[in-house]
Amino acid sequence: MCGSSERLRLVTRKPPVGDPGGDKPRITPPKTWATGVPAIVHAMEYSLEETSPRRAALTLLNINQTEGFDCPGCAWPDPAPGHRTRNEYCENGAKHVNDEATSRRITAAFFEKYAIGELAGKSDLWLNQQGRLTEPMVKHVGSDHYEPITWSEALGLLAEELRQLSSPDEAIFYTSGRAGNEAAFVFQLFARAFGTNNLPDCSNMCHESSGAALKETLGVGKGDVSLRDIHHSDLVFLVGQNPGSNHPRMLTALEQTKRNGGRIVAVNPLPEAGLIRFKYPQKPRGVIGRGTQIADQFLHIRLGGDLALFQALNLLLLEAEDARPGTVLDHEFIENHTSGFTEFGAHLRQLSWKDVLTATGLTRAEIEKLRDLVLGSERIVVCWAMGLTQHKHAVPTIREIVNFLLLRGNIGTPRAGVCPVRGHSNVQGDRTMGIWEKMPREFMDALGREFSFTPPAEHGWDTVDSIRAMRDGRAKIFLGLAGNFVRATPDSAITESAMRRCRLTAHISTKLNRSHTVCGEIALILPTLGRSEKDRQAGGEQFVTVEDSMSQVHASHGRLEPASRTLLSEVAILSQLARRTLGDSVDVPWDQFEADYNLIRQRIAHVVPGFENFNERVVKPGGFGLPNPVNEGVFPTPSGKALFTANEFQMPHVPDGHLLLQNLRSHDQWNTIPYTLNDRYRGIHGSRRVVLVNPADLRALGLTDGALVDLVGVWHDSVERRADGFRLVSYPTARGCAAAYYPETNVLVPLDSVAEISNTPTSKGIVIRLEPSPPRQAAASRSSA
Repeated sequence: MCGSSERLRLVTRKPPVGDPGGDKPRITPPKTWATGVPAIVHAMEYSLEETSPRRAALTLLNINQTEGFDCPGCAWPDPAPGHRTRNEYCENGAKHVNDEATSRRITAAFFEKYAIGELAGKSDLWLNQQGRLTEPMVKHVGSDHYEPITWSEALGLLAEELRQLSSPDEAIFYTSGRAGNEAAFVFQLFARAFGTNNLPDCSNMCHESSGAALKETLGVGKGDVSLRDIHHSDLVFLVGQNPGSNHPRMLTALEQTKRNGGRIVAVNPLPEAGLIRFKYPQKPRGVIGRGTQIADQFLHIRLGGDLALFQALNLLLLEAEDARPGTVLDHEFIENHTSGFTEFGAHLRQLSWKDVLTATGLTRAEIEKLRDLVLGSERIVVCWAMGLTQHKHAVPTIREIVNFLLLRGNIGTPRAGVCPVRGHSNVQGDRTMGIWEKMPREFMDALGREFSFTPPAEHGWDTVDSIRAMRDGRAKIFLGLAGNFVRATPDSAITESAMRRCRLTAHISTKLNRSHTVCGEIALILPTLGRSEKDRQAGGEQFVTVEDSMSQVHASHGRLEPASRTLLSEVAILSQLARRTLGDSVDVPWDQFEADYNLIRQRIAHVVPGFENFNERVVKPGGFGLPNPVNEGVFPTPSGKALFTANEFQMPHVPDGHLLLQNLRSHDQWNTIPYTLNDRYRGIHGSRRVVLVNPADLRALGLTDGALVDLVGVWHDSVERRADGFRLVSYPTARGCAAAYYPETNVLVPLDSVAEISNTPTSKGIVIRLEPSPPRQAAASRSSA
């Protein structure tokens, strides 16, 4: 496609039913604080719109409790047992769990009423609002309707199609972080026993850059801090993240940091409310008081400028050591536990301050003030999220953060370290269980020994490569375990076209989403239990386990009656499918796995390091923590030491008259699914098709606040990527930057625009120009509203 001489135009649909994108939104000033009583009110309003007071109470009293279920939302860790409140959830967690626990149901009559083509014209919001899926459905070749199918027929059909493939590598097994450890382990075992490592997952699109950078420099691709470390750190960096909306319970931990005397630095292009001030609604000070100031310093950095910022900060630390030898750097730590320091220092001393100030949009005084905060702090934690990981130079940026922490011995010690904040419930656990297309040889050998087969040796496809394979006809079957693949991925038109080229697409899901409307020749909907629901199997009532962002593994017990008697658990669906597909060709007791999840955990204990005596340890309140050798002073790198790296200076280059766009979530949104058309912390009400631009940039571009524009992506192939009909909102973001919501703007992210090394789509660094929408577009947008 990219080699074609014909210029292609990929355009998003007009604002769909239920999403008045072209209507003029109501704009209010951005909030300067987060949570408080309004969060409780909004959480309760949404919960009671979705389900009964009794069912809502059951969910909220059991979420994140030691005998309850893990929140299906973010992966922020729970406080230790004995330190949890009875309301251990945030506004968005309450919304998410009651969105899943909704009383609305989708039956066969719904699919008889709505053709797939008609559903494809509905908005993400409308699709989600229809309720829980209740029975398996199939779309046959040539049909535009789903119709009922029995579980036996559905799994038999999928198994037969898998067996007919020319090669196991024509199948893709995708996973979202919603799946528990047991389902993830069974899923990857099935895929590898089938003969492929094609196991893309949502990590490929979010924290793959974190894993790549940390694995290279520290030898472990995970963070090394605990909640206690956050609470007692002297200085916490929050870089490229918005905890107030994406992981709100983090604000409680940050408030504790401040009350213990620690300080916080926020680095973000947007003035996010949760980074400014927090009102904890379970304390009087969060109801009647001003709450707690979060950021002691707020750096409104330009998109993609974080590498330059940390390089400048590291240079200032080296110069401070030059001026006061032996008082700034931890020379003993550097000498005994690191390598590459000399090369790193020589490289950094060539840094140009002119380049730094251009890349960051900050002043030297602001960066020197940050240096002073650092010099006044003994123990430092750096937290980050997708604002760092979704840039072309994301991996070098995170390596530079590691350099920063190594300089003063802030790795592998209490109250300090690296903290990639993952935004999906069990995404880290899925990777631990083997959901990765490039699992290390040690894991594969252990898996083969345990189940007496030889796993495939060749690496599989990640998410971006899977889309390419479907586009090019090299992949024929797509099986998704949770998630909303077509709305989470880049280059929406190409992704949807690729999915439609498949022979069969199948999704294991709780609710209807856009991916169910983008079908292969044959399509299956396989409805499953939610995290909050009871899971009864032949061996009795089961529980699952999850791993949070800080490597704590704990149990999750469903407490609600299932939405339908027809639903199967994820483990049951996968075990039955594996048995139907593979028969007795591998020595795996699929029937026993389905009946008793303890047996899965026994086998996990034999394969995955750190899970010894899994069943005995996980039933203890709060579960157990996985070992991290970094915290023992051990760095499993080739040299046996932590690695300083010399990272080439990089920054996005934006032509005159263009802006750098980041796509992001609204407050009332969970991953790809909006719950309302509002984003109250940013002051947006009644629409999602808005683009936030600095008022000085609007003036420079000759555009007017409130005008209707098209967003046109600029990339060096022959494809024009355009998102039509967005309202301009004058907003205090960094100069030269813009922001808009995904998935509406995923159409602008080129499939081939990816981070170096990690292959993560560059969703936070999209070069765009703004074009006034033609009158016909504006009229069409108003009429669709």
